[in-house]
Amino acid sequence: MRPFNVPDDALVDRLRAVVGPDQVLTHPHQLRTYESDGLLQYRQVPAVAVLPGTGAQVQAVVAACAEAGVPWVARGAGSGLSGGALPRGDGVLIVLSRLTRVLEVDLDNGRVCVEPGVTNAAVSAAVAPHYFYPPDPSSQVVCSIGGNVAENSGGAHCFKYGFTTNYVTGLELVLADGEVVTLGGPEPDPAGYDLIGAFVGSEGTLGIATRIWLRVVPVPETVRTLVAFFDSTAQAGQASSDIVHAGVVPAAIEMMDAVTIRAVEEMAHAGYPVGRGAALLVELDGAERECAAQFEEVVAICAAAGSDDVRVGRDDAERALFWRTRKAAFPAMGRVSPNYFVQDGVIPRTRLAEVMGRIEALSQEYGLIVANVFHAGDGNLHPLVCYDGRVEGQAERAEELSGAILAVCLDAGGSITGEHGVGVDKLKYMPKMFGEGDLEAFQRLRCAFDPVGLANPGKVMPTPRLCGEVPGPYKRHPLEIAGLAERF
Repeated sequence: MRPFNVPDDALVDRLRAVVGPDQVLTHPHQLRTYESDGLLQYRQVPAVAVLPGTGAQVQAVVAACAEAGVPWVARGAGSGLSGGALPRGDGVLIVLSRLTRVLEVDLDNGRVCVEPGVTNAAVSAAVAPHYFYPPDPSSQVVCSIGGNVAENSGGAHCFKYGFTTNYVTGLELVLADGEVVTLGGPEPDPAGYDLIGAFVGSEGTLGIATRIWLRVVPVPETVRTLVAFFDSTAQAGQASSDIVHAGVVPAAIEMMDAVTIRAVEEMAHAGYPVGRGAALLVELDGAERECAAQFEEVVAICAAAGSDDVRVGRDDAERALFWRTRKAAFPAMGRVSPNYFVQDGVIPRTRLAEVMGRIEALSQEYGLIVANVFHAGDGNLHPLVCYDGRVEGQAERAEELSGAILAVCLDAGGSITGEHGVGVDKLKYMPKMFGEGDLEAFQRLRCAFDPVGLANPGKVMPTPRLCGEVPGPYKRHPLEIAGLAERF
């Protein structure tokens, strides 16, 4: 791959002139704050970190990097779990955590416009109490909308409501040459190519979103939530499939296995029965009469599948406890082992029992605990491979086991990621899921936005791929190079 330039004093001085000297970090102790995202297995200290405070400053920073030929990586809250925001030692880290303004709330049209550093939970808070923003990752209190857009995040309620891509109606983007373009906006469904859909989930490789228009929806008339306990994940998986097969569309169907139940109970004290094989959390929302009828049907389905303990949320406080317990799953793993490696694979819902059995067999083969928590409704698994990093060889064995679990997902007809993204963690698995023609198509799209390859290089694509030489600074608009300039 063509070598990049590294940040020099001239570039650092220019960045300080853009954002102010206090917002450009160069000391190693300051930079170590940003050496990884939520996946701690990968670490790299950036050469420089810059904290712009406005979209105009983001544009100026990117333009300065482009003219200097220096690569850059955008970072939001740093809660990602694929190494997507892993810095480069020869590049600039652009930290967007200061861009936290809610710019516009238009409830008449069900729209809100925010900067990328606004947290997921803050979007719903901005449109409460009559509207909400459905995508809800477990980290929604801290994860930022910019990161959600980059990874096409989902969450517990994505089974009924969909992923981030279903809610983004417009983007103001800073492209890799520093030019600003707008895709869509507050109005729905702009004509032409769906470049918004291409950008959502592109993991920071096509540019930086500095304004994001989102669709919000009315709060449902009623919400009902239950937790059903089973002796095995196979029984709980059967209940999940039976619920969907019956024509019921829950807002969420979440599952935890025995290891996870024990961990979250020690942390949240929800009164869950430690020792049961699985817990299935089901939430219905919508019209009162419809919810009431379907709720009784769900209870009956759970009982028929083997549950002898179904607990119904009696009020908002108990419902909140159920959800707090489910969303405690990742942090609660610290009670099981000092370290864990989180995976993110997808399988057909009907293969759940089979895949859980294969994961258990792999756990025994490798001698490592695997805790399973996942979005059962759409088959999005989050196996947590537990290990002790102080024991020589365990970290490597955990990573190997994690990869073996992804292979099981692919064998079952699934995917290597549902919402966490490829980043650096899943680079080597991309050729197992996509053919060379697919990968080349991905690369052509990437080069249309960033022909020099400065935006988050080394992520998503499994091998170094060139976009073609472009001498010196950008000579033409990257979308002009791809023949897409007329789109704007």
